[in-house]
Amino acid sequence: MSRSMNRQGRGVLKQAVRPVLILLNKPFQVLCQFTDKEGRATLADYIDVPGVYAAGRLDYDSEGLVALTSSGRLQHIISDPANKLPKTYLVQVEGVPDEKALEKLRKGVLLKDGMTRPAKAELISPELDIWPRTPPIRFRKSVPDSWLKITITEGKNRQVRRMTAAVGCPALRLIRVSIGQWELGELKPGEWKEVAVP
Repeated sequence: MSRSMNRQGRGVLKQAVRPVLILLNKPFQVLCQFTDKEGRATLADYIDVPGVYAAGRLDYDSEGLVALTSSGRLQHIISDPANKLPKTYLVQVEGVPDEKALEKLRKGVLLKDGMTRPAKAELISPELDIWPRTPPIRFRKSVPDSWLKITITEGKNRQVRRMTAAVGCPALRLIRVSIGQWELGELKPGEWKEVAVP
C-alpha cells in the first residue's frame, strides 16, 4: 500500500493496484485501440478488462500478438524503440525471395524514413499450422507465394511490409508471433490470456 495526502494534509492509505499484462491474438481487420468513430472492430470487442492499454501497435490488416498492460513502466519497455525489444513475424509474401533478397533484409533496407536496423530473416516451410484468414488472401495461379520469418528490433510504421516490398516481395499476410519474451503460443484469433508481470 502507498500513502497520499488528502485536502486536509492528512495521510490516506491507498490500496496498491496490481499491474496487469494481457496477451491477445488480434484478428485481421481489428483496430489496435478501444474506440473507433467509423464503427470498425476494436480491442473493446475482445478485451473487457478495465485500465489496460496496448503496448505498441499492430496494423489493422495485420494479425497476431498484442500485449496490453496497466503498467506504464511495462508499456514503455515494450513500446519504446530505444529498448530494441525483438518482435518476430510470420509473413506470407508474393514471390519467393532469393538469398540476395534475404541478405538485404538481414543487413538493413533503405526506406523513405531511413535505413532499417539489421534483422533476422529466413525462408520457412509453407506447411505452417496457421488458422485460415477471413477473408482469405488473394490467390493468383501465375504468382507463387512463400512464408518468411522476420525479427526486427524497431517499430517504424508498417515496417515489415515495407521491407519485404523493398526487396520485391510484397506482403500478403502478416502475423506477429512474439514480442520479447512473450509468445503467441496456442492463442486463436480473438483469444487472450493474462500472464505474470515481470
